Amino acid sequence: MTDIWVNEGLYPAWGQRFRVVHELARVRSPFQDIMVFESETHGRVMLLDGVVQITEADEFVYQEMIVHVPMLAHGDASRVLIIGAGDGGVLRRVLQHRGVTQAVMVEIDGEVIRLAREFLPAIGGAAWEDPRAEVIVGDGIDYVQRAPDASVDVVIVDSTDPIGVGEVLFTDDFYAHCARVLTPHGVLVNQCGVPFMQAEELRETSLRRARFFAEVSAYVAAVPTYVGGFMTLGWSAKAAGMRALPVEVLRERAAAAGVLGTTRYWSPEMQASAFVLPPYIQDQLSV
Repeated sequence: MTDIWVNEGLYPAWGQRFRVVHELARVRSPFQDIMVFESETHGRVMLLDGVVQITEADEFVYQEMIVHVPMLAHGDASRVLIIGAGDGGVLRRVLQHRGVTQAVMVEIDGEVIRLAREFLPAIGGAAWEDPRAEVIVGDGIDYVQRAPDASVDVVIVDSTDPIGVGEVLFTDDFYAHCARVLTPHGVLVNQCGVPFMQAEELRETSLRRARFFAEVSAYVAAVPTYVGGFMTLGWSAKAAGMRALPVEVLRERAAAAGVLGTTRYWSPEMQASAFVLPPYIQDQLSV
């Protein structure tokens, strides 16, 4: 058995490591260092600049919650914009929803897409060839700046943390354009980090989003390989009251959408409870 380990470098004094079965790819793209390897415990793993982005073992937690929560809260989303998410998992789950007629995915780094399709084919599955999907290698903020008003029902931002290539996706300008392109009952969801270690990320993005949306909150998902406990997903809605839905309504919508019974983490009960935050997280939503 190999005794080669990969140490994640997100935090300077705390982290996790994986025993490597074998390395599959190591690429320096124009934007970042990308590594894909086979782990002993979590299947295949992708790192960007030394930070775990996805593992085959637990990707379902994050992907299901970042997609199904806004889609089912909206209830009638047909046009979806995805920023980032180059592994294809968000795209695949968006396209599970029968009512979706168009899903545009804008990923700045084409190498992430190429490597995910080659080495993590199960993550995106058949989504790459779905006729409803449009995959663009380009700048997400440039795309939303050019997109027409009220042209999208749901925006899902699956970005890296607000450093380097992901920094522009946490600005006032970006959120203002997201609000502009969303329909009157549109919803934006974006990853806001692990608040046990990244409280300022949730706090600052919540303040920024509150300038452009009627309802701003967050919900949580417990992703084992996102070190630090709960991952928060920022919730921003053009209309208030969309997140507080009864379990039975969520169940009916999930059944109609074709996703009920297909998930391993999301459920109507999980969605209803995900917005109930422990005080240490709720305290960061000073909006």
